[in-house]
Amino acid sequence: MKDISWKVKTLRTATAQAIVKVGNLGMEAINNKTVPKGDPFEISKIAGMLAVKNTAGVIPHCHPMPTENTDIYFEISGNEIIIKLSVTTIYKTGCEIETIYGVTTTAVTLYDLLKPIDTDLEITDIKLLEKRGGKSDFVKDIEPNLQASVIVMSDSISKGTKHDKSGKAIVNKLEECGVSNINYHIIPDEREDLQNLVNKSLEKGSKLIITTGGTGLSPRDITPESLLPMLDIEIPGIMEAARSYGQERTPYSMLSRGIAGLINDTLVLALPGSTKGASESMDALFPYILHIYRVIKGRRHD
Repeated sequence: MKDISWKVKTLRTATAQAIVKVGNLGMEAINNKTVPKGDPFEISKIAGMLAVKNTAGVIPHCHPMPTENTDIYFEISGNEIIIKLSVTTIYKTGCEIETIYGVTTTAVTLYDLLKPIDTDLEITDIKLLEKRGGKSDFVKDIEPNLQASVIVMSDSISKGTKHDKSGKAIVNKLEECGVSNINYHIIPDEREDLQNLVNKSLEKGSKLIITTGGTGLSPRDITPESLLPMLDIEIPGIMEAARSYGQERTPYSMLSRGIAGLINDTLVLALPGSTKGASESMDALFPYILHIYRVIKGRRHD
């Protein structure tokens, strides 16, 4: 199966449909409640719910997931029975396969219940109608032509004795999210150098400034102390989310002193200096955090 351990859990929904075309004999038995095997709607509904719960046991690359809710609706239109099935989950990956498998099983079960009395049955139009809650729903929040600055804080990297990996990981993640106007800098762990570079980035129009490094506990880790006085608004929840995500993957995440906030309408993030810490923080926050620009402009949380 595909590795989804890096993904963030979000509320996800999906709806699929199937249509069962029924002959006159079948419709007559349904209307008169004379289907020999029992109530076709109740039995097929149970089959559909069981299918949703057990999809991962049948579809090889489908991840097991908790299903928070399953709704199945039947609509009769002429000689067609339209089945719609919706699934809700809070998980790392979408539930569209569970939805399609569930609605298909519902339709096949309905077919099985009616076939002893009707030879004109047909299953058609199995398709996904809608899915929500995945990455594509959040990418739309990206501001057009968003300018970003990535600042690597490291004495050794600035001297050339080590190569940067964390800053490049941040740049790669931003590019995956559709941010292409990125300025990349490497500076030593010096308060004045960092503050000057942040001010220059602001002057040049950066609306997103991400630092990596200097958030630990050594005497040279001065990034939080350098940035805090510059912030107009601190946003603790951002780093709470990043540390919570990281804590599920390593018990050392709680030791990071990363901060986040706004300087005017520019978002500033101070991320860990390790490649893993920076990458995990980016996975935890992006692209979801880009919604902040809609909030800054006074838009609703739609």
